[in-house]
Amino acid sequence: MSAVFEQIFQVGFLAAIIRIATPLAFATLGEMFSERAGVLNLGIEGIMLLSAMAGFTAASLSGSLWLGVLVAVLTGALMGALHALFTVALGLSQHVCGIGVTLFSSGLAYFLYRLIFGQQSVPPSIDGFKPVPIPLLSDIPILGPAVFNQFTLVYLAVIAIPLAAFVLYRTPWGLSVRMVGENPRAADSAGVSVIATRFQAVILGGALMGLAGAFLTMAQFNAFTFGVVSGRGWVAIALVVFGRWDPWRSAGAALLFAFVDALQLRMQASGLGHIPYEAFLMLPFIFTIVAMAFMSRNAVAPSALLKPFRREER
Repeated sequence: MSAVFEQIFQVGFLAAIIRIATPLAFATLGEMFSERAGVLNLGIEGIMLLSAMAGFTAASLSGSLWLGVLVAVLTGALMGALHALFTVALGLSQHVCGIGVTLFSSGLAYFLYRLIFGQQSVPPSIDGFKPVPIPLLSDIPILGPAVFNQFTLVYLAVIAIPLAAFVLYRTPWGLSVRMVGENPRAADSAGVSVIATRFQAVILGGALMGLAGAFLTMAQFNAFTFGVVSGRGWVAIALVVFGRWDPWRSAGAALLFAFVDALQLRMQASGLGHIPYEAFLMLPFIFTIVAMAFMSRNAVAPSALLKPFRREER
């Protein structure tokens, strides 16, 4: 265990936590906006996968990483719009539609990837984003190299957290999102378009999920594989509950999960060969289950979550 502790107290460990937390932060914020508007998006896993594939393909064929990011964000927004069409406009079951979106998006990602790249023994890769050190701040001992020498998308995630809190709590649109998620009848009576607001929140959430997928294939792994998402979408749904539907708490939950994930990677590399590596891989998900068991008891979800809105029904 001494080898584990030696690796924990290194700059690389802190940097790894931040990198692992970045896609989780984007995805969790996206799911949070959707749920605060009253729409559960179980399509997040498939949306992240399809966006990761679309962004990687665009970057690979064009040579432009930012074009790849844009394509991933648009793909996520498009799939968010599809989910909103079924759940908001048509009022269908959010559980069934979300799972359907995940299955459709995953299957489409596999099909398009095989169609474009074929079946290669070695998956194609790209020259992804490089760490961008921030002058002066990156020279701070320990904290500087870990926090201020990261990918540009990491800095965007850091900015997105306070920006999401400001939008949700300090803007008229954020108030509308919270209203339609708590009491859509009252919001409708006040002149707020429940349908339009929910559509906007779900599409914004899908765009953020697409950004999470883009980070995985263009910064963290620089390649697309069918297991690139690896359940991060499902974890993001749990982190929203763990963070009590608040941007700051949800981001903190993402950091906590990333810490456990980075820890299990260090434990695998510490030479504990007598323990199967699958046991280490389970640690972050066991932590999520345990955290959910404790936090969900007192968590108060938006009152209108999972409830379709129809103006003609009173």
